[in-house]
Parts: sequence; structure tokens; C-alpha cells
Amino acid sequence: METLSPRNHAEEMALFRSEVVGALARQQLSHGELKAELRRLSRQRLRPPGADSTRTYSVTTLERWYYAYRNGGLEHLVPRPRSDKGRALALPEPLRNLLLDIRREHPSASVPLILRTLQADGRLEAGTVSESTLRRLYAEHGLHRRPKNAPVEATTRLRWQAERPGALWHGDVCHGPALTVGKVRLPLRIHALLDDASRYAVALEAHHAERELDMLGLMVGALRRHGPPDALYLDNGATYRGAVLRVACERLGITLLHAKPHDPQARGKMERFWRTLREGCLDFLGDVSSLHDVNVRLWAFLDAHYHQAPHASLMGRAPAHVFHSAPRPADALDEAALRDALTVHVRRRVRRDTTVPLRGQDWEVGLGFLSGRVVTLGYCLVEPDSPPWLEHDGKRLPLHLVDPTRNARRKRPPLRPEPADSTPSRAIDFDPPRALLDRATGRTPAQEGAR
Repeated sequence: METLSPRNHAEEMALFRSEVVGALARQQLSHGELKAELRRLSRQRLRPPGADSTRTYSVTTLERWYYAYRNGGLEHLVPRPRSDKGRALALPEPLRNLLLDIRREHPSASVPLILRTLQADGRLEAGTVSESTLRRLYAEHGLHRRPKNAPVEATTRLRWQAERPGALWHGDVCHGPALTVGKVRLPLRIHALLDDASRYAVALEAHHAERELDMLGLMVGALRRHGPPDALYLDNGATYRGAVLRVACERLGITLLHAKPHDPQARGKMERFWRTLREGCLDFLGDVSSLHDVNVRLWAFLDAHYHQAPHASLMGRAPAHVFHSAPRPADALDEAALRDALTVHVRRRVRRDTTVPLRGQDWEVGLGFLSGRVVTLGYCLVEPDSPPWLEHDGKRLPLHLVDPTRNARRKRPPLRPEPADSTPSRAIDFDPPRALLDRATGRTPAQEGAR
């Protein structure tokens, strides 16, 4: 059973004072007897709450405690704070206003920096104002130090969560310890998607980079397993700001949300998940040398521990239990819709050798008459390793990687096929030099029928 303790230091001091004078307040004493008892108490050394040493109290102080306790009880023994507490009355008014204006204009400046600067330029003598005095002054006026670029808290923060599993997914990247592959150290980046209502990790995978393509691959796997969420909540990194992700979410009916810059508290659930992952897995990876070794350890941590462990924010329930027990809406996402949503179209100009650059590689068009023209190319991010295609006249024409060695032995195809009616039906009189000669000599050109 928990013990009943004072609610604060002030009540603790009131209890101490009642123990000192309480016995006298319950006795019937004459005026002389009371004075004698108070003198006796003033010679005793007592240890007040929170003090490291003992001390004595004057007769006047003990008498004030005695009458306060007898007339009002414990409540009247509670210490009253000073009405001018924190106002730095020793500071002149001009200096007080100067210090307040500095903090208002430069909220990121620390108290030692402010005092040091004023002393350096001669506006404040050393030792005139202590750091504790200045801090109390700022606290009284609500001028707390705020880190540079930190958002101003205009509203109260509230604990919130999505109404059901699948309504909102968080996405983020965590930096893990570097991997040593042979003699090369490679970065480790952990990509994750976390369901808000259940704290269930719908996707988790390690990569060496923070590319948008890695994020999309992770999202495709999660969509195939669990269907699309109503909204996707991401930070403002370049990984989550690409046009491909934005267009894909629009096509799939997913609302794309981004947190406010310089506001990590808005991403609290994701940050807490990263802390759990670090303490339970990432900090103990050991001498792993491949992404496969990292991924199997991450997935084992999720399946064997995190998804099955009671979660404080879920009232002791496990994330897997909450995620899988909630009713799921009918999944309208099929493979065709997913492929269509993640199909990218780009415009490229065909080179004179009938090749086009795409995704860091050169592809052969195979249609010579398209050289020099701007064409539309497409590729699907669901299968990033599949070859792209050319869209022309409502058809999809597959592209092939350029093989210069093979092309050296190939017969050059015609630039374009000859049309069936390429032979003229009759002879046409067409003589540009004669037309110029007729103009120079003033001769009237003869009509074609007269010649």
C-alpha cells in the first residue's frame, strides 16, 4: 500500500512547523508559561525538511507559528511566497528593460552569453547581475530560451492516434551503424512504415541509401500485404518529397501528409519506435557484413518480440493483436491498379544513333525515323528491373539495352520503310536554276502545259 505523503514542499514545511509548536497549542498555558516554553524551544536545534544541517528558530518566529496554528490549523502554517518573487528588484528599470528586450529579439541566446556580451561592451559591470537572477527574471515574463529555428508553440500538444488500424501509416528512415564489407565501410539506412493506431510495423527493410526508389519498393510490398492506408504521414526529407511518390499516392487514393519542418515532436510515435529498435536490435548487430544479415535480424526482432510484446500506449495489448483483430475494409487494390499507379512516363530526345538515356543506361529505340525527335518512355516501379518501353501511335514498343559490339556486325536497317506509292504518277517540270534565270532576264515563265 502506498504511503500518504505531503503534496509539496510547502505542505511538508507546514507539517514540520506543526510538530514543533503543536504540543504547545494543545496545552492550557498562561502568558508567562508560554514565553518560557518558547524560549526553551528557541534553544533547540531542529532540522527543517530538505536541509542538510540543523538550526534554531527565534522566539518571535515560534510565537508566530504558535498563534497561526492555534487560530487556523495546518493551512495557516504553509509558507507564503513573496509577492515580488522573481522580479529582480535590485535591477534598475532601464537595465531590466534592456535585458528583457534582448531575450525577446534573440530568444536563442543563453543567459551566460547575454551577460558576457553586455559586460564586454561596457553596458553592465561584472557581478552586477547573477545568472540565477536573470533566469528568474526571464521565467517571470515567460521568456524561456528557444533553440534557433525552433517553431513557436502556438497551440497545446495533445496525445492523438488514428481511429483504426490502416487509417494512417508513418514512414521514416533510421541511420544504423555502418557495415564493413571487405575493406569498405558502407552506410546503413533502415526504412520503415508504421501503422499509427496499432504501432504495427507494416514494412521494415535495410538499405545502403535513402533513395525514393527504396521507399517505393518498401511501400509496394506493404500495399500487397495489407492494402492501401487512408493517409501516409512522412517527414520533409528528399526521400519523401519526390514527384513519383506524390503522383502514385494520388492514383491510389492515399492522402500524402508531411510533418512541419523543425518539429520532431510531431513525429513522436516514429521516434519512439526507432528508440525501441535501437535498444533491442541495432545496438547489438555485431560483426554483420551484408544487408541480408541485417534484415533477417530486424525481421526476427519484429516477429518474435516487438509485435508480440505488450505496448504501453495500447493499454498493455500487443501491436499484432490490435492490428489483426480490427476489421479491415474490402481491398479494392489489385495488381493492375498497383502497376498503373507506379508507372512512370518521361520525355526523352532520341539521339542520332537511335538511342535514348534512361535511369543511367542507354537504350536502343530500333526505329530510325524517330532519331532527333522527342518521344515518351515508360517504366514500372513495381518491377524496377524490367526494361522500359516506348509509346508511339498508341502502341508500346519494348526497348533494349545498347550492345555496341553486336551493332558493329549488324546490317544497317533503312531509315524508314519505303511507302507503297513512292513512284510519281507523271513527270513534273521542276527546274530551280531556270526559274531564277527567268526572273533575272525578265522572261515570263512558260506554263507547264505549253512546254
